[in-house]
Amino acid sequence: MVAALHAANIEVLIDVVYNHTCEGGPDGPTLCFRGFDAPGYYLHAGGGSTVDITGCGNTLDAGSPQVVRLVTDSLRYWADEMGVDGFRFDLASTMGRPNGGFFDRDSALLTAITTDPVLCRSKLIAEPWDATGDGYRVGDFGVQWAEWNGRYRDTVRDFWRGHTSVRDLAYRLSGSSDLYADDLRRPWQSINFITAHDGFTLRDLVSYNDKHNEENGENNRDGTNDNRSWNCGAEGETTDPGIIELRAKQARNLLATLVLSTGTPMMVAGDEMWRTQGGNNNAYCLDNKVSWVDWTTTDAGEALLGFTQRLIDLRASSPALRQPEFFEGRTTPSGNPDLVWFRPDGQEMAETDWFDEGRRTLGMFIDGSNCLSRTRDGELVSDDSWLLLMHAGADAITVTLPHERYGPSYEPYLDTTTTDGSPADPAAILPRSKVTVEGRSLLLLRVPR
Repeated sequence: MVAALHAANIEVLIDVVYNHTCEGGPDGPTLCFRGFDAPGYYLHAGGGSTVDITGCGNTLDAGSPQVVRLVTDSLRYWADEMGVDGFRFDLASTMGRPNGGFFDRDSALLTAITTDPVLCRSKLIAEPWDATGDGYRVGDFGVQWAEWNGRYRDTVRDFWRGHTSVRDLAYRLSGSSDLYADDLRRPWQSINFITAHDGFTLRDLVSYNDKHNEENGENNRDGTNDNRSWNCGAEGETTDPGIIELRAKQARNLLATLVLSTGTPMMVAGDEMWRTQGGNNNAYCLDNKVSWVDWTTTDAGEALLGFTQRLIDLRASSPALRQPEFFEGRTTPSGNPDLVWFRPDGQEMAETDWFDEGRRTLGMFIDGSNCLSRTRDGELVSDDSWLLLMHAGADAITVTLPHERYGPSYEPYLDTTTTDGSPADPAAILPRSKVTVEGRSLLLLRVPR
């Protein structure tokens, strides 16, 4: 399988779980390493009771030599024998908490992985949290690690449901330099995501205010309550055409934000087909239509699939939208800064504007004349420039486009108010013109070289 995917130019990363084993708590059956050497493999408190920082009943001790050897042997097998390209580490913060203590990015286990002559060549992606507050370590892993960016997920969800201003959003759109730049990491090490296998699907994120996990058998106690979702006016399925249309637009807003953000976008299989789990945000325990991907085509699924394909093609063909270095405010060959933030009146954002908690509109200008990417011959890559306008307010707003300094014209290229993302009027617009941005929508304009 790995060889076949490599032949199709597709890399293979696997999800690995080295934080707990399948026994569960101390009252559960002995199925794994507890039967060999419980103190040698698992965290224990001073009185001998097990310590659980995973939420799964037990925790492997990242400070144990046996655990270090077990994990690195396993990873080397997958990398060397099976040829996979990298790994996503479930609840990776536990791997940096030897003896269950404070997180240490230089812990024995994390260091063993990053210094191993085989594993150091693999892509390493951390899920940078565990089941405790002390384990939330987004931005705290070392230079060789990419991370699931939970801050990105939360901020983008909050913005589009109207619960946050634009200050934190700007960091997330531009690669989260506040989290990764000081560690000498790069924008692509921010794994940006809106949804994951845990939690709501994209459709459910815009269809439910609350989780509905009754079928899981735990009286709806399992699964997170921090969903940051909005049902757009009705809980669950509805026949109201206005709500149906708004949900589809909100889904397009979320997907477009994800794909147009600097960093590495991650999507969940089935989201592009409008998949639902009926509001269940913890369906791992179900083996039925709730957790399965239904590949039956629907009009809504076909429409969202076409929109998603349009987004992916846009990103793939536009190096300015996937830059490998953080923006610095540097002057580019065009004479413009590499990144400029705009207010609706067409003026640059002032420092005080960032602290306006009621602000729901943001313009982002990316200069494409020097994208800091290079061809295989070492030549710097150039691209068109782009103006991204995001408006999470309920009502339409008039936006003044930037002046001539930034380009001779602005060509509407992507509009989330339409089903397929194509602008209603693609005609070029002159600088300083006023345009209407509809409520809760995103507009991308191309600025030709």
